[in-house]
Amino acid sequence: MYILLALIGACALGIAAHFLIGDRELRGVALTPSIATAVSAITYTALQWAGVGEDSIWLWLASVLGAPIVAALATVSLTRLRKRSDAQNRAALGI
Repeated sequence: MYILLALIGACALGIAAHFLIGDRELRGVALTPSIATAVSAITYTALQWAGVGEDSIWLWLASVLGAPIVAALATVSLTRLRKRSDAQNRAALGI
């Protein structure tokens, strides 16, 4: 059940990251929070399987704070890719 706390925290920080990263009109509002939540779930589960206990600070730092950082980096990369793709499409269409 503690995984829900990690997922909710990562999702909330993912929402904050979405609004802090520019060019919001180039991506969906759910992109960053969904990446953060997925990374948090994977990280929490992997660390639990590795034997890290729920009382360990590293489990919580990695799943709650690490996941939004990964999501922010992925969002910045996807936004740059979208800008580049849009510029190429505009050039191909002569706009």
